[in-house]
Amino acid sequence: MLRFALFGAGRIGRMHADNLAAHPRAALAAVYDVSAEAARAAAEKHGARVADTVESALGDDVDAVLIASSTDTHVELITAAAKAGKAVLCEKPIDLDIARVEACKRDLETTSVPVMIGFNRRFDPHHRKVREGAHAGRIGAIEQVVITSRDPGPPPKAYLAVSGGLYRDMMIHDFDLARFVLGEEIVQVSAFGSALFDNNARDLGDVDSAMVLMRTQSGKLCHINCSRRAVYGYDQRLEVHGSTGLLKSENLRETTVEQWGGEHTECRDPLLHFFIERYTRAYVAEIDAFVDAVESGFEPPVTFEDGRRALILADAAWESLKTGKAIDIAY
Repeated sequence: MLRFALFGAGRIGRMHADNLAAHPRAALAAVYDVSAEAARAAAEKHGARVADTVESALGDDVDAVLIASSTDTHVELITAAAKAGKAVLCEKPIDLDIARVEACKRDLETTSVPVMIGFNRRFDPHHRKVREGAHAGRIGAIEQVVITSRDPGPPPKAYLAVSGGLYRDMMIHDFDLARFVLGEEIVQVSAFGSALFDNNARDLGDVDSAMVLMRTQSGKLCHINCSRRAVYGYDQRLEVHGSTGLLKSENLRETTVEQWGGEHTECRDPLLHFFIERYTRAYVAEIDAFVDAVESGFEPPVTFEDGRRALILADAAWESLKTGKAIDIAY
């Protein structure tokens, strides 16, 4: 059993606690949160201990950590855990500041523990099957990738103020998915964005709607479109167009039942509400992959470098938006 300390017992932390406790090869040993009440609730639910400091969370009864705390704590916790010899699974992003990411990368060079970044969409079985089919040659040579990612509604202003903006907070998942699906590095980014409906985003100098075009060295193209509002639900689609065909991953619903009648031609269940519901299987598969990597001694399937490169693309998109220019990428 791989024994975990969980950092962060908010909404996503509680979901991770449930998944760790249910996993056949993992156990939740300790929980730390700046809110002692939140930590206690998560720990008591699964028979784990409450840690009152970061140091006490990294005790001898812990083999690995899962970091689901606020983004501004990630670098500190990754570094502390790695130096304590604990394997690390950390939610995205590593940090909002690439300079802090680079410093963390240098600190990790003195350690040998596996560090994996939680880009869960790589583990979604639907997206993954599209990627595997494309790379197996089922649609010939990959030419275009289209990623649609729209949230059901914008987050509160307090969240937006510390989020790093749409490109670093929301679209960073899609930058990683694009790299994963394309199978080669992106060399140029051109971004557009607007604050069309969210006054909070407008007040903070952020956008609520964005589109990004990207090109790889060989000329493959990728289009990402994001919105903080989709009145019909959480919209998550992936399309890969190739020289001989097309592969698509569509939205999910609670059931596949359709109703037809005289007053309507089609009635179906609404889209799954948000990311925890939509990516339930992906989050479980992510922990599977992390446990496999730690137990086997192999490199995790989503590395610290993957997290670093996704942030570089997010920063480039922001620069492109502000300058109106296409940005060449240097990793």
